[in-house]
Amino acid sequence: MKKEYKLFINGQDVPSSSNTIIDDISPSTGKAFAKVHMASKEDIESAIDAAHKASKSWANTTPRQREAILLKAADIFESRTEEIREILITETGSAFGKSMFEIGLVADIFRVAAGECRRVSGYTHATNETGMLSYSVRRPLGVIAGIAPFNAPMILSSKKFAFAIAAGNTFVLKPSSNTAITGLIFGEIFKEAGLPDGVFNVIPCSSSVLGETFQTDKRVKMITFTGSTATGKLIASSAAANLTKFTVELGGKSPMIILNDADVDYAVDTAAFSIFMHQGQICMAGSKIIVQEEIFDAFAQKFAAKISGIKASDPSLPTTIVGPLIEEAQCSFIDGLVNDAVSKGAKVLCGNSHSGCFYEPTVISDVTSEMKVYHDEAFGPVAALIKVKTVEEAVEVANMTNYGLSSAVVTNDIGNALKLSEEIEAGMVHINGPTIMDEAHIPFGGIKDSGMGREGGHFSIEEMTELKWVTVEALGNHPYPF
Repeated sequence: MKKEYKLFINGQDVPSSSNTIIDDISPSTGKAFAKVHMASKEDIESAIDAAHKASKSWANTTPRQREAILLKAADIFESRTEEIREILITETGSAFGKSMFEIGLVADIFRVAAGECRRVSGYTHATNETGMLSYSVRRPLGVIAGIAPFNAPMILSSKKFAFAIAAGNTFVLKPSSNTAITGLIFGEIFKEAGLPDGVFNVIPCSSSVLGETFQTDKRVKMITFTGSTATGKLIASSAAANLTKFTVELGGKSPMIILNDADVDYAVDTAAFSIFMHQGQICMAGSKIIVQEEIFDAFAQKFAAKISGIKASDPSLPTTIVGPLIEEAQCSFIDGLVNDAVSKGAKVLCGNSHSGCFYEPTVISDVTSEMKVYHDEAFGPVAALIKVKTVEEAVEVANMTNYGLSSAVVTNDIGNALKLSEEIEAGMVHINGPTIMDEAHIPFGGIKDSGMGREGGHFSIEEMTELKWVTVEALGNHPYPF
């Protein structure tokens, strides 16, 4: 009998009030391995209500109390590593290595969030009034709602709720319907860690059932979303219409610039990791590889040779690098990008085949701006190689996109690299490193169509609190003109 996962509302496992229960399908096998309750509108209301009722008391807890719970949650999470790894592999198609990385980063997020509990601070201000104390304090917003995607579900969920809880907010999490269990397991962990009922709630549901509930409910003070640019724009627009605060971390077409003086072998390894980690289903994936012409042929040959030796395979095997995509439909979308590029003159150096949800790592050369793959996010294991003559052209090509999330430069000239880091239009630039980098305390986020706001460390705390200005004077001190 398949295990059944219920909603987590007000500290309890709660069945769907509409009795909507779906099969959780493993992308590796195409078969159901568990059943998940899906929230109705009434369940979403219950979760928001529970978070709202718990918000005042949680806001008044001490930093020590919040810190202790987050630290205990980190320990519990790590103690369940083997179980959680199997869930990530089975439910999300994460390869063994990616699963272990995700587990490690989530535990780190909890501990960094615990440290931030004692650093929620304001400022003292100079003032033109004599005898006045002027200062500002940070206060929690109240109820925050988070919407997490399927690709790195535990990282991208915990980045939202851990820092929200650390700042004294309560939280309602909507995980992706494709990876609901990865969200629901956090409810179990935080209940065991001693988090009071109602502070954290998890409600898997369809987008159609959720609708604009988070944006229109006045009790929800902020929405934090990671997902597609199209959906993020809709959420941002409706949230703004209701003056609900929001952060949105959206798509990317992250460029990697490889200059003539780069070590070709190192550039090949860096580019391979940047695009084929988690089969390219990462918003930071370096899918746009821009190479100066003097080393282009050598790079393309060595890159294609390396990637030809990587095969999509069972993600539970420790040796697997590329596992399955989350849904088979994504394979058809990628086929469309590849076929469009080939019809316009691109060359397929390797890959370009699939079976089920497994898409073979693919390298396309001679990609130009007339091709869809030059501009569109594939969200799959497809690398586009683009030849340029000059450094200036490389930057122009890198910036020829609506996105602006991550980027990388590979070169021996650090001075030139630092100059390029100023010119590249992206929220993150990595010199001689991959486009895929993340730590719990850094300001993660992008510009342009890649989103607004930052996640991580005290940057999250700033997003998830409001500043209140306070002045203090002795009675009778303030002069008035009338």
